[in-house]
Amino acid sequence: MKQRKSKVWRRTKETDIKLELNIDGRGKSLIDYPIPFMAHMFTLFAKHGLFDLKLMAKGDLEIDMHHLIEDTGLTLGEAFQKALGDKKRIERYGHTILPMDESLAEVQTAIDISGRPHFTFKASFPKELIYAQIVQERVKLYLDAEMLREFFESFVYKAGITLHIDLKRGKNTHHKVEAIFKAFGVALSRACAINPRKKGVPSTKGRL
Repeated sequence: MKQRKSKVWRRTKETDIKLELNIDGRGKSLIDYPIPFMAHMFTLFAKHGLFDLKLMAKGDLEIDMHHLIEDTGLTLGEAFQKALGDKKRIERYGHTILPMDESLAEVQTAIDISGRPHFTFKASFPKELIYAQIVQERVKLYLDAEMLREFFESFVYKAGITLHIDLKRGKNTHHKVEAIFKAFGVALSRACAINPRKKGVPSTKGRL
C-alpha cells in the first residue's frame, strides 16, 4: 500500500511553519518548536497515533502564542487532509477513552472523517505557566483551555473532520492536556486506518 504522506509550508507575517506527515508511520517525530510544552504534546500525539511527524515552527511570541498555536492547527489539519487523499477504505470513525493514572484524568475523544468540520470541546483547567524561547530569551507564557480550543478548531477546519473532546476529570493540568493529546492521536489513528474489507469511500453518498 502506498504510504499516505504530505508536506505543508505555511508562511505568514506572523508565523513560519514547515510540516511533514506520514499517516502510515511508526510514531517517529522531529519537533523544533519554540514552546517546549507544546513540542512535548506534539511528540505524544505522533507517538500514540503512530504518525511520523516533522515540525519546524517560528512565530511572533513576543505578542502572545495565539498566532503560532492557531496556525499550527491549520497546518496540521491541511497535512492530514492532503495525506488522506480520496479517503478510500478508511475506517472513518475513531473513538478512545484514555485514563492518566494518578491524575485521574479521563478523556473521551470521538472522530468522524466526514468532510464536515465540527468541533465540540468540554475541558477546563486553571492557566498553566509554561515557557517559550524567543531568540536567546526565555519568556513566561500561560496556557489555558481556550488556547487549546483554538488549536483544535483550526485543525478541524482544515482537515474537514468532526471532533469531540470531553475531559471528564483530573487534578493535574499537565496530565489533563497530555491525556487530551494522546487520546486525540489514538482516535485519529483509528479513524485513518485502512480496512481491507471496505471498498471505495465509506459513505452512502459516494464521497467524503
